[in-house]
Formats: sequence, structure tokens, C-alpha cells
Amino acid sequence: MNRSRGVLVAACLLAVMAAPLAADGAKAPQVTARLEADRMRVVVDVDGKRFTCYKYGSLQKYPYFWPVNGPTSGKSVTTETSWPWPHHHSLFFGCDQVNGGNYWQDANERGQIVSQGPKVAVAEGLSVTFVDECLWRRPGQDPVIRDRRTITVSAPRSDLRFIDFEITLDPLVDIRIGRTNHSLFAARMVPELSVDSGGILVNAQGDSGEKGTFGVASPWCDYSGTREEIAEGLAIFQDPTNRWYPSRWFTRDYGFFSPTPMYWPEGEYTEIPKGQPLTLRYRVVVHDGDAREAGIAMLFAEYAASVNR
Repeated sequence: MNRSRGVLVAACLLAVMAAPLAADGAKAPQVTARLEADRMRVVVDVDGKRFTCYKYGSLQKYPYFWPVNGPTSGKSVTTETSWPWPHHHSLFFGCDQVNGGNYWQDANERGQIVSQGPKVAVAEGLSVTFVDECLWRRPGQDPVIRDRRTITVSAPRSDLRFIDFEITLDPLVDIRIGRTNHSLFAARMVPELSVDSGGILVNAQGDSGEKGTFGVASPWCDYSGTREEIAEGLAIFQDPTNRWYPSRWFTRDYGFFSPTPMYWPEGEYTEIPKGQPLTLRYRVVVHDGDAREAGIAMLFAEYAASVNR
């Protein structure tokens, strides 16, 4: 059984189980997902309260998640758009310098990642799962990449939310990616939680801030801060089976962070030959408190152990 199918099977089994208790003894939160095709989004709620939406409008540069609401505040820890660099949309996947196209920023004529329409596979339970297929293309040209993504959302505790993001890039032609800091999975925090506003950016080694984390290879980074006296944050985990693991990080004190291998390529270019799919996996953890209070290091250890079973 391939891993994508395994994720779906596991999610289905979770959905039909009787609701167990969370680790703290409380009833585990229940998650629901519904497709709102007229608004071009998948809506995910936890115990009836909005957690996130997967937005896939046909005029967007790429699909993205927004809001990504904190467990306690109910407010998004990410920004849909903000200065500087308003092309950073919350939580997203994209890439520049792909066969001369730009699938990260700039006008859609330079390149666009176009959803073919997501489908909800598991609509309610301890976790929900939906899938999507996207084409990387420029107007009037054949697509260069087809990607298939499986997204599973869960809430293991009242103070935690997980987004497991798996994407398989299927190159329809030989792909050559030039050196770029605009690459792959990324998050842009709201300005109030940024380092510039007093927040904390930290990696697995304990390095902090842009100065300490930029260009450093690390399994995870976490961004957290306090807004209206509520401390919340978001971590990105890289799956240990990913190519380039652990990737170096492109980080900014204004709120952006991303494991970005294309900025430090193994050669002059990064190449993905036609017909050789590449699968990448990430876990997003949205949490109360900072990285230490949320136990991010332990959560990553558990994640890595589950991958290696």
C-alpha cells in the first residue's frame, strides 16, 4: 500500500471509531470538513468552531490555507496578505524559477497553480481528509507539473491542531528549478506575532530569530507570540523521508518562514526528471503558548517516530 492511500485508510478508521479521550483525559475534539464549491473552499471546523479554510479560487496564484485560527483566540495566527511582500498568502506551497515560470509571486501569466477541484474523503471524526489535484501552467501552454495533495486535519487536544500536508509533484516535462528563495512550503505569521513585534522564532537546535535560524538546516521551526494577552504559535515539521531533509530555512523577523532547499541547491539547478514523481510531507502544528510550553520538540519526536515505523 502506498503512503497516500495509507493516510486515507488511517483517516477513515479514525472517523468510525468511538470518540476516545485526549491525552489530558478530556474528550478528544471532533473535526468536520465540508466543501463549499460556490465559494471555492474547503471549510474545517473543530468542535463547531472555524479552524481553517483551504481556498482554491481559479484566479488565485495558488491554493492556500486561510484563516489558520489559534486554539484559544479563534483568530488567525497567519496573515492572508500583509506588507512587506503581500504575495505571501498565509500557509501555502509554491515555487519560483520553474522552467522559467514563477509559481510563487507576480502575475498569473508568469505561472499559476490551478486546483482541479478538491474532494472531501473523510468529512468528520477525530480527523478529516481531503484531496486535490493541481496543474502548474502558464496561459496558453501545457502544464509542466501535475501535483496531487492529501491534507489531513486533526485536533489531538483542545490546545493543538495538526495539518498534515502531503504533495506529490509529477513532472510532465523535465523540470529545472533555478536558485530561488521562493520555494516550497511556507507560512507567513500575522505581524502581531512576528519577532519584530516581540514574538519568538526558534528552531530544533534552539537557534532563534532570523539571525540565528536563516540558512540553518533543522527538522522544524516554530513561530509564536502574544496577542491580546494570548500566546499562540505555529510550527512546521519536515518529514524525515523528504528529499533534502533537513532542509535549510529561509526566515524573516517580520513573520515569514519556510524550509527552502532551492536557495541552497546541490548544483547550479535543482532538476526533477519527467516521469519521476517527488513526494514531500510536512506537518503544521498550531498551538497555545510558545514552542517550549507546547512541547514542540516532543511532538516532533513522536511525528518522526511514526514516520519511521
